[in-house]
Amino acid sequence: MGAVAQAKRSLPVTIRQVEVIPVRIPFNSSFTIATSHSPTRESVDVLIVRVHSSEGVVGVGETQAWRRQGSSEVLENLAHLVTSLFEPALVGRSPFDVASIMSDLNAIAYNSLYAQAAVGDALYDLMGKLLDKPVHELIGGRSRDRIPVGFVASIMSSRDAMIDQIQAAYEKGYRHIRVKIGLDAEHDLENIRHLREHFGNKIVLRADANGGMSYETALPLLRKLEKYALEYVEQPVPGWDLEGMADLARNTGVVLSADESLTTDHSLIEIIRRRAAAMIQTKTGKNGGIHYTRQLWTIAHAGGIGIFPGNHPGTSIHTLSVAHLCAAWPHPLITGDFQQFSVEEITQDVVKYPVKVKDGYIEVPMAPGLGLELDEDRLRHLRIDN
Repeated sequence: MGAVAQAKRSLPVTIRQVEVIPVRIPFNSSFTIATSHSPTRESVDVLIVRVHSSEGVVGVGETQAWRRQGSSEVLENLAHLVTSLFEPALVGRSPFDVASIMSDLNAIAYNSLYAQAAVGDALYDLMGKLLDKPVHELIGGRSRDRIPVGFVASIMSSRDAMIDQIQAAYEKGYRHIRVKIGLDAEHDLENIRHLREHFGNKIVLRADANGGMSYETALPLLRKLEKYALEYVEQPVPGWDLEGMADLARNTGVVLSADESLTTDHSLIEIIRRRAAAMIQTKTGKNGGIHYTRQLWTIAHAGGIGIFPGNHPGTSIHTLSVAHLCAAWPHPLITGDFQQFSVEEITQDVVKYPVKVKDGYIEVPMAPGLGLELDEDRLRHLRIDN
């Protein structure tokens, strides 16, 4: 009899152990964003969490140490939080008590959303495996069969290289293109101009500054960008500057999206109250995994705010967590690029069957849990604590 069948017969199941695996995954090519710390990066640090149950079934979750504005996480701190503070609070409890567990973890280490994300998503994966159901069935059921996805382009010094990168994405079926900006306003303007001239209206064009501009720089740039019909510009000014975001929204014709400004439900309420953005980008690491991200989506929908499903660089594990959120969401979603790195940018994934994009879509996962199987050989090769 298999582990899942045994678990069904012997419920209630309890949590036996929480395991952390720090890994470093190289990119296929360097990736540059507007941040004061290491703007050009060659790899991403990822913490994989495995929650072991008393029945031998294991749930898997992921978070990232992607330092930038709004995130100071490093792998050592994330691992310490999970093993020293969270594991003692988890052992012996039912994985099905996810709401109570997540509330307790936040009380133990307030606002530790990156660490909580990996634990919470591992619990959802574990529950799905125990019940032999995909996660989206646990959070509302399936609302769509496939999910449209986009592509995000790094800041590049060579305009030709940038166009080549996006042309290659276009030929793979991507039609929604997000371009990183924020280091040099004139360079950004010229890049956007050339992209619009090259592709015309064949692509939906967006831009993302990662909070890298001052208000004084952002205002004239956004006004100049109006004629290029961008779908939106994300986080032109720092995350703390909601007044600046709201003023830009009032004084330019460009739709704004908030990312670095969005952490918890409290910050989202402030974004809505100030009309600082017309949409938000969520990330499972930044916003606390499936459990808390779904709450943000509910509040955003009620507040008339659009939802952009995003993610930090990482593996297929966190890509699948967002895919399940999208699958279960019954309302419209803005086409996100949450799959970008697991599909296009990382040299190796840690799962046996990585997420794939076909004609600009990914299929809704139907296997139990998140729908993944770890590749133990790759995991051993990539882990950095040996």
